[in-house]
Parts: sequence; C-alpha cells; structure tokens
Amino acid sequence: MIGPGKAAIILYGDFLTAERLGDSQQIYLTKRCAFKMKTFIQLITNASKLCGMISALMILVSVLVVCQMVWIRYVLEASSIWQTEFVTYLLVSATFIGSPYVLLTRGHVNVDLIPLYMQHQWRVRLALFASTLSLAFCMLVMVMGFEFWYEAWQAGWVSDSIWEVRLWIPYLSLPVGFMILSLQYVADILSLIRGEEMPFGIANDEAMEL
Repeated sequence: MIGPGKAAIILYGDFLTAERLGDSQQIYLTKRCAFKMKTFIQLITNASKLCGMISALMILVSVLVVCQMVWIRYVLEASSIWQTEFVTYLLVSATFIGSPYVLLTRGHVNVDLIPLYMQHQWRVRLALFASTLSLAFCMLVMVMGFEFWYEAWQAGWVSDSIWEVRLWIPYLSLPVGFMILSLQYVADILSLIRGEEMPFGIANDEAMEL
C-alpha cells in the first residue's frame, strides 16, 4: 500500500517528467496525476465514512451499557463495576474516531462572516491557509498522542479502578483518530486546489458585496 508521502513524491515526479515531454505525453501524465489524486481523495473519504459508522456504533453501545447499568443499580440493587469507566472511555474514543467524518461533512463550528465578503480567489487562499494550519495542529497532536499511547503500552499502565483496564486500548483512539483527521485535511486541501470544493462551502453566488 502506497502511503500519502510516497504518493506525493510520485505525483511530483510525474509533474517534473511532464515538463520534459511532448504535449500528448504531458496530457497523459496530467490525467494520470489527476486520477491518482482523485483515487487518494476517494480513499480518505471512504475511511472517514467508516470512522463515522464506527463512532456511531460506539455511541450506541455506550447507550446500551448505560441502560444495563441503570437496570443493575436501581432494579437489581447491585453494584456496577466496569460500566461507568467503560462508557467514559468509549464516548471519548468515539469523539476522536468520529472527528474525520465530522470534518468530511463540515459538522465543525464554522464562522463564515469574513469569507462571505471576500472574493472567490481570496476565499480559496484563506481556506487553504486555515486547512494547512489545522493540518499542522492535527499532525502535532497525532505525534504526541502516539508517544503517549506507546508509553502507556510499554509501561503497562492500567486504570486506578477495580476493573483495571489497560489504558493503551482507549488511548489508541487519539493517534488513530488524528491520523485519519490529518489525511482528511490533506484530501480537503487537494480538493480546494483542484477546484472540486467550494471554500468554506460558499458558492460564488452566495457571496456578499460590501
């Protein structure tokens, strides 16, 4: 499987090769690069959708566990041991895992007051700047999250509760979620460059004049 970094090198190599070839070969390589980018974007889109389904399933399981805990504590009048901690870790993990899907569907809070009054070319530049800045932040959290997860896995950390869950299991959602979120930002940046996506979801006819 070709990673995003290697794919970028291949695309850049195709671009340099196209500069030394004839018109027909340049057209062929341009189409080849476009096909690779489209394939990459579609692959990340499918991965984000899968993350959304997994996150929804995790939330559903959390609801069922809460119902089971209520039944045990208030009907059977027994003690709950693992339910509260399980639901807490599962909901937090669902947040990290589901973040790429939220970005894909533009579910994050978006203040578009300034972009509405900008020309299209400046909206594109602002969207590219914002996406690149967000990508850098997500990659930083991904690296730090991986180091945190690796330390928990290597040291054998467990929770302080009676259940003593192995903490590397819930901590894994942090680097995985931000890794796919970073790839989704890369896909969004490519879509903006290719003109397949409107910056901030604002079409030209929706812009306002000062």
